[in-house]
Amino acid sequence: MSYKGVYDFFGPAVRRFFNIRVSGTENEPEKGPFIVCANHLSDSDPIILDAALHHQLRYFAKEELFRIPLFRRLIIALGAYPVRRGMSDVRAIRKTIEILENGEVVGMFPQGTRHAGVNPRKTDVKSGVGMIAWRAKSPVLPVLIQTKGWKISPFKRVNVIIGRLITFDEFGFTTGNKTEYDNASALIFERIVELITDEDGGDNLLLPAPKEKFELIEGPKPQVRWDS
Repeated sequence: MSYKGVYDFFGPAVRRFFNIRVSGTENEPEKGPFIVCANHLSDSDPIILDAALHHQLRYFAKEELFRIPLFRRLIIALGAYPVRRGMSDVRAIRKTIEILENGEVVGMFPQGTRHAGVNPRKTDVKSGVGMIAWRAKSPVLPVLIQTKGWKISPFKRVNVIIGRLITFDEFGFTTGNKTEYDNASALIFERIVELITDEDGGDNLLLPAPKEKFELIEGPKPQVRWDS
């Protein structure tokens, strides 16, 4: 089972089910590597981002999910890789850096956990994404997932707003220490919340629907972009 096969089969249904509207598509780079960072509202966020962005995203997924045979095949096809929850998993960090060094795209949530029903401005961020950006020397693409009341529900409009790429140099890293990781993560999340359009979740926005067709981008790993 390939990512393209899964995307072909599920992509259109996902975009209709979550009523996804996308803006800022011109900000997404043509190719990786880069890290996509978004606010975290629900377990559906990775699926929503996959349906909204041009590239296949690679994600952490808790190790237990890979023990379910059929589900294991599906999440691997979607680009997931295992991490042990509740502890620092050096293997997962190394895998993330390796993926970025191979020219792929990684999805991360700086808040570290879901915050359904809470304006992202009122939440804290973790330093992990700053550390990964430093070690992989990677730029970061900020993305906002916005819906009324900050809760994801079937057929309730979801606006995915893609911000301007943050280059690696903008982080101002010097030695790569905890303070610099914290500052980088804070900058990333600041760029995410700057994309908030209004307090009711942006239901009045008139954003274009994502395109349905795509083609594989040639590279070290399969990636995806929309047909022009």
